[in-house]
Amino acid sequence: MLERNTSQSTASVLLAGVQWLFFIFTNTVMVPLSIGHALDLSPAAIAESMQRSFILTGAVCIVQAAWGHRFALMDGPAGVWWGLVLSICASAPAMGMDLGTVAASLASGFILSGVLVIALALCGFLRVMKRLFSPSVMGVFLFLIAFQLENTFFKGMIGFDIAGRFDLPIAGLSVVIIAVVALIHIKGKGVFGQFSLLGGIVFGWIAYVLLFGQSSRIDAAGTDVISIWHWLPWGTPHIDPGILVVSMLAGIVNMMNTLTSLTAASTLYGRESTDKEAVKSVLFTNLFSIIAGCFGLIPFGTFASSIGFLENTRVLRRSALIVGAGLFIIVGAVPALSGWLVQLPLSVGGAALFAAYLQMFGTAFRTLSTTTYTPRTIYRIALPILTGICIMNLPTAAFSDLPPLLTPLLSNGLVMGVLLVLVLDNVIRWDRIK
Repeated sequence: MLERNTSQSTASVLLAGVQWLFFIFTNTVMVPLSIGHALDLSPAAIAESMQRSFILTGAVCIVQAAWGHRFALMDGPAGVWWGLVLSICASAPAMGMDLGTVAASLASGFILSGVLVIALALCGFLRVMKRLFSPSVMGVFLFLIAFQLENTFFKGMIGFDIAGRFDLPIAGLSVVIIAVVALIHIKGKGVFGQFSLLGGIVFGWIAYVLLFGQSSRIDAAGTDVISIWHWLPWGTPHIDPGILVVSMLAGIVNMMNTLTSLTAASTLYGRESTDKEAVKSVLFTNLFSIIAGCFGLIPFGTFASSIGFLENTRVLRRSALIVGAGLFIIVGAVPALSGWLVQLPLSVGGAALFAAYLQMFGTAFRTLSTTTYTPRTIYRIALPILTGICIMNLPTAAFSDLPPLLTPLLSNGLVMGVLLVLVLDNVIRWDRIK
């Protein structure tokens, strides 16, 4: 009986690891691809950057789970940095800079920002930031990141294109995939119910191939694991004062994201994240961010979206994440595996994650429910949330008249919403207004 239970436990961890593999992959694959196109890199350079991104992402996940924050939380290419880099690349002509200079300046910003954040963490800055993170701040952050992610996945799952149209057959299949994920999660008994995301992706991929043929949206012809490591592939480091200042701000915002993720994970796991674990988490994240900058990748961050994934799958074991991250390293090291996995249709991954991240709404709601809001104090959360959502829905062209280096921050609804709630929550005495 013990041997059978052990065998079942091992199989369960392996399946959960495969599920983590797809989760990490779908949250990672588009980053090096879009950055490579924004910097006008060659297809070979983009393929190699994808392999490096896969390997380093898997490595940082394992290090964090084993020695860092010690939660089953994904670390990967940070969304704050992703949006910042794409915005700066788009603004390069307005700044009078060519893409080569922009890339070299960004690499310098990545490295120096990582050094700054490590120094702040070692000097006790995290304790100061923790005092600023009330349930209101946490709730606003989780609501906004849930909206931002769901909006992104929704566009992917309906086949939304740059012309503003969506693909009705693909959207129909996506609705079915969401139903499959929800059905497995709600009706699944025992261990079976924990693999709703994996079940939705497998079902959706098979259905997509049968209905539409194999996806070929990415050319991932890579090379062997040794020759992909090019030192400073974006050129000799170059310091542009404007990009450097924005990079420092992005590093601090990314630190806020780490604290929010650890606080939400503490609630889910029923144990407090210690100051030592928080410091180690920031140190590891930024050490890997410095390495990323040296090899042409954007900095890393802890994914608060992991909370929605954990609540959906109910698999809290760190061993499952470690297995999935290890598999992801193997995928990055073997070009044939990378080439196969990147054929996962964008709409299938988007639909499965759309269903999984619905749980983040519940996390945000429960976080805010710990505080009572009145018609007067509702401004405390309503103004930041609605302002952030409104900014997210504005087209990029709406910010064209702003100073180019301020555009990446002012056009980011998540960042502006969090900064607004931090100001409102720590400047106004809401207890007196009540």
